Amino acid sequence: MSGRVVPVLRRAWTGFLAYLVKFGVVGLIGLVIDVALFNALRLGAFGDGWISTAIGAKTVSTSVAIICNWIGNRYWTFRRHRRRNYVREFAEYLVVSIGGMLISLACLWISHHLLGFTSLLADNISTNVVGLALGTAFRFVLYRYWVFGHHRSDGLSNIARVEEAQRSLFEEPEPVDVGTTAPATDARPQHGDASTDAAAPPIPRER
Repeated sequence: MSGRVVPVLRRAWTGFLAYLVKFGVVGLIGLVIDVALFNALRLGAFGDGWISTAIGAKTVSTSVAIICNWIGNRYWTFRRHRRRNYVREFAEYLVVSIGGMLISLACLWISHHLLGFTSLLADNISTNVVGLALGTAFRFVLYRYWVFGHHRSDGLSNIARVEEAQRSLFEEPEPVDVGTTAPATDARPQHGDASTDAAAPPIPRER
């Protein structure tokens, strides 16, 4: 029984759980950046105006966190599946991240403007607890199976598999080293061979 469980757990770790743990670490660092910057902006550390409002502060802080998370996920979490075309990869990453940010902003808007919970604590709970949980689940699924999907044609892992398949199909056989092979023997009997001379009948002399 244990012999079957261990391979299943190993496949689960390499195929899903390892990505989830690394994604969580990168996300935690991004969360610290997001929350710290959000509260600094809300308290007016960078001046008043739109940037210090709930929506403005969250938009700026999440945008900065998105860039930091992309770097961490590209070069650590999904480094085996990162894309050769990093511009397109970042564009798709940005689309997914904006989707996650909109989920978080929707939670904040419902709490702050629709339900009337306008305190700093209520803003943090709505956007950094409820919105974070929903947005994180949304982002992880699309990052893993779309942005950094192993099937993407310009992904490094997919390119490596294609090149390996091409080598196995089209590579030429290795040349034979003549110096290490035994010389070919001629099966025909040679004149002067003792074994063949003994077997040959004697030639009669002319009288």
